[in-house]
Amino acid sequence: MLEKLKDAEKRYEEINKKLTDIEVINDNKQYAALMKELKSLTPLVEKYREYSKAKADFEEAREMLDEGGLDKDFKEIVQAQLEENKELCEKYEEELKILLLPKDPDDDRNVIVEIRGGAGGDEAALFANSLYRMYSMYAQLKGWKTEVVNANPTELGGFKEISFSVEGEGAYARLKYESGVHRVQRVPETETQGRIHTSTITVAVLPEMEEVDVEINPADLEFQTFRSSGAGGQHINKTESAIRIIHHPTGVIVECQEERSQYKNKDKAMKMLYTKLYEKKLRDATNKIAEERKIQVGTGDRSERIRTYNYPQSRVTDHRIGLTLYKLEQILNGDCDELFDALAIADRAAKLASSKD
Repeated sequence: MLEKLKDAEKRYEEINKKLTDIEVINDNKQYAALMKELKSLTPLVEKYREYSKAKADFEEAREMLDEGGLDKDFKEIVQAQLEENKELCEKYEEELKILLLPKDPDDDRNVIVEIRGGAGGDEAALFANSLYRMYSMYAQLKGWKTEVVNANPTELGGFKEISFSVEGEGAYARLKYESGVHRVQRVPETETQGRIHTSTITVAVLPEMEEVDVEINPADLEFQTFRSSGAGGQHINKTESAIRIIHHPTGVIVECQEERSQYKNKDKAMKMLYTKLYEKKLRDATNKIAEERKIQVGTGDRSERIRTYNYPQSRVTDHRIGLTLYKLEQILNGDCDELFDALAIADRAAKLASSKD
């Protein structure tokens, strides 16, 4: 581990030196790449330097105690310094092990989020809208951009399904743990006897892919156009601007009807297709090892019930990590960092445990 840390610090210093070179500064592409690498190395190098200082202070205190000749009061101070820095070294070592774990190569990608109503009919569709609002408000707080790709609204203001993109630094890293079944327990407005209903929706979070990531044979694609419409058949478009693309080898189908321009809808639909084909390729590969190693926090199993939102108790429970927060309203208004942080920490801890097996 120490060799890796020394190499990282050496590379960190090299990059800082290169960033002062006028030729590098004038080369936008190289400069941006180096800044990105520097940003990824900074937390590791800073933690390594904290560890090195604590280690040096520990060694200094130990040498002073070994040499002897200290009066009682000063010996107590040095002993306290020894114990404090020993604890710090152990703490920093664990943190460094986590920082050295291989980074998910998709973490910095934009994402496409798909929300679909499950059990519960109109109530599930209304909750799908609540979750879309939650993710949109979270993205807004992060300074990210969201854009609806495809939506199937209901007359009551819900969504049978909605797909939207999220563009921003680290979007996939923060949202990737949201894939799965979300359950809501609440009293619907139409319920006259005050009974609590349970509904479910499914969420899929996919890292957005480009043409370079997935190879598609144009001969395998079938393009269909149709007229887009709103809830209950309202707002029917007079032109067939909506696009449906079918990838025959896999059976994957994508649609986009949010733009008035057929060209723009086609462009968005192709992005979705690249993303879905990449996801399928990744899922097929990971399924082979899924039974051999199961980490605590999943990122792709849509059938896994991951979270319950209980309105009467103002409670949100994430079943994967056993976390319960009594701040339902705040979370649904986009205040999700405490929840997302806990999931990321649990995932890293599980991966660290797996690496020791």
